[in-house]
Amino acid sequence: MLGYFDLRRGVRFIYDGQPWEVLDFNHMKKAQREGIAQIKMKNLITGKVIEQSFHSSDNFEDADIKKLPSKFLYNHKDKFFFCEADDASKRFDLTQKQIGSGFQFLKAGEIIDAFLFEDKIISVGLPIKIKLKVTEAPPGIKGDRAQGGMKTVVLETGAIINAPLFINEGDIIEINTETGEYVRRAE
Repeated sequence: MLGYFDLRRGVRFIYDGQPWEVLDFNHMKKAQREGIAQIKMKNLITGKVIEQSFHSSDNFEDADIKKLPSKFLYNHKDKFFFCEADDASKRFDLTQKQIGSGFQFLKAGEIIDAFLFEDKIISVGLPIKIKLKVTEAPPGIKGDRAQGGMKTVVLETGAIINAPLFINEGDIIEINTETGEYVRRAE
């Protein structure tokens, strides 16, 4: 059993009979009152994100979620198609909402983890950092360097992010899939 204080970022638990993942945790305590946990959480089946407050008396069941290595194949409109890493005949698809904001960093052939709840695939988890090739990058223009120059670049998956001025077309860069931000230039 999980108490309300155990609901930290990344913890998966059962709430109203469905699996949820904690996206953000904020503990509040006012004067002589008991502590309250304000949680931003994502439903792993529907992809819906809500904010909920829990009290110290609330307990939760740990979600029994299994990982299955899978390969991203392709996407068409709002559907993303995958197969099991060791058996290409076992295919499944998920919606963009189920995958979350990381969908823009998926490239064909990428190995990821699919999450199973009650023997049903409910979502996928991308690696925290991923390497992608820059396909479009405008030339860096000198200007006010007090803040560090940034420019908008397009990656091989079609994602658009901000990167430093020294990044050129053809460079391989590392991206944080949780924040969508540039991390560093890859070797």
